[in-house]
Amino acid sequence: MDWDEPHFDPGGEEPEPQRRDPVVDDAKENLRQFLGKERTSVFYQRQLEVIFEGTYFHWITAHALLELSEEGHIASERLPLAGTGSITIYRAKTHRYWRRQARQIIEVVSQFSAQTFTQALGEQGELMFDAALSTVGFIQSARKVRSYRGRTWTETGHDLDRVFERDGIAYGAEIKNSLSYIGRDELLPKLRLCSYLGLRPLFIVRMAPKSYINDVREKGGFTLVFKYQLYPVG
Repeated sequence: MDWDEPHFDPGGEEPEPQRRDPVVDDAKENLRQFLGKERTSVFYQRQLEVIFEGTYFHWITAHALLELSEEGHIASERLPLAGTGSITIYRAKTHRYWRRQARQIIEVVSQFSAQTFTQALGEQGELMFDAALSTVGFIQSARKVRSYRGRTWTETGHDLDRVFERDGIAYGAEIKNSLSYIGRDELLPKLRLCSYLGLRPLFIVRMAPKSYINDVREKGGFTLVFKYQLYPVG
């Protein structure tokens, strides 16, 4: 989970394949080198997943960190995050005076996990892409969509953020301004929702693994990755 989702757990891990991916070994070596160079720094799990997401899926980084910690190559602590769950802190084993830094991280993350802020992040993402898409000919025709042109989705409780139309094509759009990937338990039902309502899937996300992008493409849709989280002014 992430701080723009209802229940924040920055130490939480993404679902991973049942078989161990050999890429984990490469990730472990790079993480060891990184933390070796950052001997006086402290990081939390989601932070490292994002730092390395250009090379590794989030769940690969999470798995590599877990193995490194269990093998004693790096130090980790799972600490409480008031009212929202817990956070996993990683550091070089030689870093002795890490607790103050960890407290500072927890203070900052706690502020970002407040419901008012997470809601503002989501609204900012929608606001920015409502404006951007309108400049290239996309017309917004509906919000929070479960029904479209006489059909209503009842299989699950999911809805779509928007319906945009352009050149006679209607797009079912989902906008995710989050550090974490959209969960597959949300992605797959929303792809079925788009199909049922006759909409072309359009997923606008900060980041997504290639496998998720391929899932959308196979359903005739498109994934727009914007990489940097969009923060409200101020």
